[in-house]
Amino acid sequence: MGELQERVAELRETFRSGKTKHAAWRKSQLQAILKLLEEEDGEICKALEEDLGKHPVESYRDEVGILAKSVKHCLQNLDKWMAGKKVDVPLVAFPTTGQIVPEPLGVVLIFSSWNFPFGVALEPLIGAIAAGNAVVLKPSELAPASSSLLSHLIPIYLDNKAMLVIEGGPEIGQELLESKWDKIFFTGSARIGRIVMAAAVKHLTPVTLELGGKCPALLDTLDSLDDAKVAAKRIVGGKWGPCSGQACIAIDYVIVEEKFVSTLVDFLRQTIKKFYGDNPKELKHIAKIVNKKCYMRLKDLLHDPDVEASIVHGGSVDDEKLFIEPTILLNPPLDANIMTEEIFGPLLPIITVKNIQDSIVFINSRPKPLAIYVFTKDEHFKDRVIKETTSGSVTFNDALVQFALDTLPFGGVGESGFGRYHGKFSFDTFSHEKAILRRNFTEINFRYPPWNDLKLQFIRAVYNFDYMRLILLVLGLKR
Repeated sequence: MGELQERVAELRETFRSGKTKHAAWRKSQLQAILKLLEEEDGEICKALEEDLGKHPVESYRDEVGILAKSVKHCLQNLDKWMAGKKVDVPLVAFPTTGQIVPEPLGVVLIFSSWNFPFGVALEPLIGAIAAGNAVVLKPSELAPASSSLLSHLIPIYLDNKAMLVIEGGPEIGQELLESKWDKIFFTGSARIGRIVMAAAVKHLTPVTLELGGKCPALLDTLDSLDDAKVAAKRIVGGKWGPCSGQACIAIDYVIVEEKFVSTLVDFLRQTIKKFYGDNPKELKHIAKIVNKKCYMRLKDLLHDPDVEASIVHGGSVDDEKLFIEPTILLNPPLDANIMTEEIFGPLLPIITVKNIQDSIVFINSRPKPLAIYVFTKDEHFKDRVIKETTSGSVTFNDALVQFALDTLPFGGVGESGFGRYHGKFSFDTFSHEKAILRRNFTEINFRYPPWNDLKLQFIRAVYNFDYMRLILLVLGLKR
């Protein structure tokens, strides 16, 4: 703990020196991250395969490539972001100008998760550096190869005086939380998020929590079978594509009308076979379950007697390989754990309703999700989902792609978290917007005693934007 405090003190000294505030330093560090991604692409993919069984294409799509894109976006816009912005000032405040100037928060702590061990470590790091902060990064111990590689590479490529990677388990995380930080950014479960927030309260530390939740997909009855096949493909990609469903943005369950469910199940089966073959665990196109504990949790969800009877596709497991086949369940009990807990794995419940419009009531009866995915051509239904539900995001006729857009904020609401990042939103998350007001020494005496009726009229005119009355009153006050 003493050594850790010494290292953090060194980071604070670097920040106080003003070094991290300079645009040249920020850009050099961002360029260094880009260089790391380009030169260490192969090593990153190896670590992800070792930890999670990810195929190199998935690793590049979801982590290396998306991070490189984020860095380039940041470099292209950093000067504009740092410049701040002028704000409108009412005429009654003349002569006054207003400005908002972003400044870095200080030394920030980032906790990343195991399912995207490079993406959710380096994406907030990009924002923290762009905003001019010094950073302590705590990778997840549940992805040990990735954590070790981050610990090895970051000191090689980035400024050791301003960046520090701390490896370790929960006890190290607890030690870190005992210190005072200028910002804590956490990605993980709601259970640990509550621990982080409770610790932050002691020091009044601002917190961003990127959590999860049960993200639903709503499938309207589509007119065209071709459109339905596309929707099924995107649902399979949105469920099993990101780390075998071990992702906060993965589809957790599907709601569909009763009359369309058999068609949907058929299309899903066909798509799963096309993507992953007859024996998915041998094809290596789908990630493994991260560890024995997570595997057993998922296996227990699946083998609940009331739930097991609802399996309509898949269901096979392999204890040795920690593998669970892509599995579809039709109308499992709504009070079963699989429908009350975030699944975070390759199990997809399908819930049927008489009318897809009823799905809005169903969603609103449960905690606010991180994302809602809606497959429909009905503009009225789209409008209802936007206006009558609350979620971190809504995506129509696709899944996951909102995560890749630098121009959209990513974050939750309610139990799915709070705060946002990606692109400019990452920069803002790790910045304080300082209000700047400038005036000269021209003086009007209505602000000061002794009070009289004329000054009261002046104040009334100010607050009611009655400019003609103000001009007359100013002339009176100056006399």
